[in-house]
Amino acid sequence: MDGYDSRAPDGCAVVVGTGGLGRALAGALDARGGHVRVMLAGRGGEPFCDLTDEQTVAALAHRVWDTGLPLRTVIIATGFLHGPGPNPHQVFAPEKTWRHLDPGHMAHAFAVNAIGPALVAKHLLPLFPASRRCVFAALSAKVGSIGDNQTGGWYAYRASKAALNQIIRTASIELARSRPLSLCVAIHPGTVETPLSAPHAKAGLTVRQPDQAAARILDTLDGLHPEDSGRFWSYDGKELPW
Repeated sequence: MDGYDSRAPDGCAVVVGTGGLGRALAGALDARGGHVRVMLAGRGGEPFCDLTDEQTVAALAHRVWDTGLPLRTVIIATGFLHGPGPNPHQVFAPEKTWRHLDPGHMAHAFAVNAIGPALVAKHLLPLFPASRRCVFAALSAKVGSIGDNQTGGWYAYRASKAALNQIIRTASIELARSRPLSLCVAIHPGTVETPLSAPHAKAGLTVRQPDQAAARILDTLDGLHPEDSGRFWSYDGKELPW
């Protein structure tokens, strides 16, 4: 490390995703005081950002650049598991069998869960300064782990999150060449009381409120070092298999 205290108030943080967990993460980052400015971007945020529209992702990068602040933290807190797709009259649900596979469902899941985060990496990672620790983290999911898959089902969600994990791993290798102090990681948030995961919480499973989940995620990210980049972490600091 270069002696720079990454916890000192400095730079800009960007959270992409305006759902319950995204808002909680932005609020927690702001409350911790480690950044001069925290941006909450998304379809319901300011600045506006739609991960399925690269022009809005590029515009977000310009907004960050225009602050004049170094970009130090990016957290992608978006995900699609169930609900309306691009056509609001078509509602998708997690597949229990291959008989339920739908190409429109899979395409939308990949657009939101994998391609969108890849575009954020494309436009925001170049803004990281080379001389200090920065963090790029994307919320993945334990069900995206190929090694941990014991039950099957949820084809589109599992596959798109596995694709996200590969994108994170690949981007971390490129990032390390020019910004060796920085991290690029995937992180499993656990089951959170949000519209995405709560309807599928199993009996006996611990479900955390968004503010509790955000605190655990940030604590884990704070504890990671450059050698931990390119890996898949759980909210509790444990490493997960790809």
